[in-house]
Amino acid sequence: MRRNFRTHEERDELDERVIDISRVAKVVKGGRRFAFRVVVVVGDNRGKVGLGIGKARGVPDAIRKAAEHARKDMRQIPLVGTTIPHEIISKHGGAKVFLKPASPGTGVVAGGGVRAVLEAAGVHNILTKSLGSASVLNVARATMKGLRQLKQVEVEAASRGKDPSHLMPFWERKRDG
Repeated sequence: MRRNFRTHEERDELDERVIDISRVAKVVKGGRRFAFRVVVVVGDNRGKVGLGIGKARGVPDAIRKAAEHARKDMRQIPLVGTTIPHEIISKHGGAKVFLKPASPGTGVVAGGGVRAVLEAAGVHNILTKSLGSASVLNVARATMKGLRQLKQVEVEAASRGKDPSHLMPFWERKRDG
């Protein structure tokens, strides 16, 4: 009983955003059967984010399914302050997304699916560019793929035998007065 209360409480603090709702058709013997495909992103605004897709005959059911899939898909992404640790280009299908860290005060310079995924993840300062396909689903998946490929500064610095401050964006480095 207590466990259900905790998951319900956890659900309330998650940021859930519907990115796309589209009508899809399945051709059957008697004609077409229409349903809805919904793309949802769920994040905790502190570096955890997941993307889910749900299909159902009704929109509310599709949203519920997509949100459940997104919660199961949630992964932690490395952040440096309010931005990402390094530049990355990721591709999914025909969509290509370029993510670049930005200094504080820049904001989220992104559109559509990229913006929704980054804001749900808790990224507040970033520059992005979406290239190729404009498919909302593929752009969102490419963004998620890019976020998952990011490396933590401390781990990468240890593997290179360097000080972590050398790999940080210049505005995050500690000043040697």
